[in-house]
Amino acid sequence: MARPSTTCGGCSPHWRVCRSRSTSAGVVCRSQRQTSRGRSDDLLTIAVRHGYGSTEAFGRAFRAVHGVGLTEARRHGGPFRSQQQLRFRLTVEGNTAMRVRITDLPAFRLVGHTTRVPLIHDGVNPHIQAHIAAIPLAEHLRLKALSNASPSGLLQISDELEPEGSQGSELTYMHGVATTNDSSAPEDLQSIAVPAGSWAVFTTKGPHPQALQETWAATAAEWFPSNPWRLRPGPSIVAVLKHNEDFTTATCELWQPVERP
Repeated sequence: MARPSTTCGGCSPHWRVCRSRSTSAGVVCRSQRQTSRGRSDDLLTIAVRHGYGSTEAFGRAFRAVHGVGLTEARRHGGPFRSQQQLRFRLTVEGNTAMRVRITDLPAFRLVGHTTRVPLIHDGVNPHIQAHIAAIPLAEHLRLKALSNASPSGLLQISDELEPEGSQGSELTYMHGVATTNDSSAPEDLQSIAVPAGSWAVFTTKGPHPQALQETWAATAAEWFPSNPWRLRPGPSIVAVLKHNEDFTTATCELWQPVERP
């Protein structure tokens, strides 16, 4: 127990107990100085109360912790050094059940409308929401008609994310579709070339976008450290398979480009 305590707590159990006792004794000395009535306890009584058999042993420990002797501390009310209570917290990870499959795709292109937006980890991203809302309905239908590669349908595409993925950092967001490399795309659409490779496809179901965001975070914190895959350069893609009328719940697929180390 001594070694883990020293490693985690920064000092040995013996020294921590000594500092804790001396902190408590410092409170007694300070309070007795500030009390104008009644008789103060003698040093031996304070020493015994804090686990010491003599005033000499107590005085040495007190000076080692606070840097001043007992007599001086009682006379001047300090200075004192405080030892905070040591707390250990257990964090349990890996308790998120994830539905995932690995699939290989040939090279393809993503085409659609792009914009630069800040990354928001929790809740609806109003910048993405505004970008999608500004696209006319007829344009949504035109994009869907261009889709002829996997993943199919209208896609939410995040590209050029910063490696740290910090809140507020910018990324390129595309509202678009996947097409084969030999398909012709309208000139008024932006395009992202995606090389052939493997993809980890995570299925999410529940409140939207909370379920999707929680799964996205769990891929980094839990899935990748536990599996023989790592992210490779490329966009992250979200395909919405179905949703309710007001889009508060949805079933989605999160496509992440992966490779073996």
